[in-house]
Amino acid sequence: MTEIIKMYGLEFVVRDYECDLQGIVNNANYQHYLEHARHEFLISKGISFVDLHNEGLDLIVTKVEIDYKHPLKSRDKFIVRLTIQREGNVRLVFFQDIYRLPDEKHIVHAKVTGVATKKGRPVSPGDLVNRLNLE
Repeated sequence: MTEIIKMYGLEFVVRDYECDLQGIVNNANYQHYLEHARHEFLISKGISFVDLHNEGLDLIVTKVEIDYKHPLKSRDKFIVRLTIQREGNVRLVFFQDIYRLPDEKHIVHAKVTGVATKKGRPVSPGDLVNRLNLE
């Protein structure tokens, strides 16, 4: 069964060095924002990458799809919102959106797919499914 959990959000401010010569955020930085929001979401659920790794479980991104809708500029405030769902036996899919604040202009939509691995092989995310309420 596929179940989506409640939305999570994390606010940021664009730093000058994240912008290119055009004065807008370089496309690669959006992946940093998305990744940081995913990590903070997992931490908010009591899930530590270090602990998982020490237990032999690693979470690996296998696919990233990003639709860039509008640019951010230096000092823009924005929020990254996400939901997560289980897809099949081994995949976890994060649906992430970036909105500029305070006007809520939709900046980016992304779908990030990942898998849990042990010794480099995909495995069921097991206890993570329970901890994320994805059963």
